[in-house]
Amino acid sequence: MFRKIKGNVSWVGYIDWELETFHGDDYSIMNGSSQNAYLIEEEKTVLIDTVWTPHRFDFVENLKENIDLNKIDFIVANHGECDHSGALTAIMAEIPDTPIYCSAAAVKSLEGQYGKRGWNFNVVKTGDSVDIGNGKKLVFVDMKMLHWPDSMATYMTGDNILFSNDAFGQHFAVSELYNDMADQCLLYKEAMKYFVNILNPFAAILSKKLEELGGMNLQIDMIAPSHGVIWRDNPVQIVEKYAEWAAAYQEDQVSVVYDTMWEGTAKIAHRIAEEIREQSPDTVVKVFSISKSDKNEVMTEVFKSKAIVVGSPTVSNSILSSVAGWLEFLKQLKFKNKKAAAFGCYGWSGESVKILQEKLKDAGFEVIDDNIKSMWNPEEADYAAVPELVKNLLA
Repeated sequence: MFRKIKGNVSWVGYIDWELETFHGDDYSIMNGSSQNAYLIEEEKTVLIDTVWTPHRFDFVENLKENIDLNKIDFIVANHGECDHSGALTAIMAEIPDTPIYCSAAAVKSLEGQYGKRGWNFNVVKTGDSVDIGNGKKLVFVDMKMLHWPDSMATYMTGDNILFSNDAFGQHFAVSELYNDMADQCLLYKEAMKYFVNILNPFAAILSKKLEELGGMNLQIDMIAPSHGVIWRDNPVQIVEKYAEWAAAYQEDQVSVVYDTMWEGTAKIAHRIAEEIREQSPDTVVKVFSISKSDKNEVMTEVFKSKAIVVGSPTVSNSILSSVAGWLEFLKQLKFKNKKAAAFGCYGWSGESVKILQEKLKDAGFEVIDDNIKSMWNPEEADYAAVPELVKNLLA
């Protein structure tokens, strides 16, 4: 499918309505996704990225139906990950000598994934440019670690389009393509989820990169990412959101996250949630059973929270494996400026609360000393400690 998006630039990607998971099964897809690729037809014809490997043959056939592949002067590979580069093997089989413009790190990742095929790589860095005719050029911008070492963006002068690759994207299928045509609540929900689960670990790098982009004084009339909507209506709105989210973002929210064996820990979780509402009626409270909730959705709520409370019973002198795995993911996301507390039940040894506190500190949280540690099932003496825990958590 060819869809003109501006001037001589067309969207030539793939809308993936049935996609349910991404990065293996590590990222949940609730509202479909897209792999966005773009074709520029000025005096030079340029392909910006491709699509995921499973759709490579459909992608090439779609191109063939609309253009002579031999007219493609060069390909820009903004990022080597296979959801963007997966059709390169198929298209390069058709036009093997076509130059590929990419970062030095992308050469390594592309050859690492697809083997050394003798492709004609042209290595570029921030500020390098290529004339594409009609008074327009492509300017390359290094986007290292957003979110791979090989990532870059490409800016098209004249039409003022930033092909931003993974930055400013969402796993969100929108047949109309554009941000102003999408459900705004879903759009920003998916944009935040994408930022939290993929880009937040690199928030400090992102903040510096946004400053650098601002210093380049680029007029941006459109942002065309590699997933989700194309930002044509006030495109800078998503840049401003990224700047806000990257600055240790939080709302007046607390999330209670737990797993339980025989419901004792669950009872404490709900009592803590009730106490938060009692002490701070304006604070949004969310409660999640880890084993019954989608981890990416939970992490998005944790990102919004100013504090979290995490619970697990003690099992085999440790914590439940569901909680342990979730805490490892929590550490990976590198949240900043958030408080935490721990709770849990036990039968005979009771190590879970201490382990939770240590793991929360290791994940970068400010952990308060107050905790709830209940033997067998919580009783009124255990619940009596909840108000002080909540008071110190909210302080």
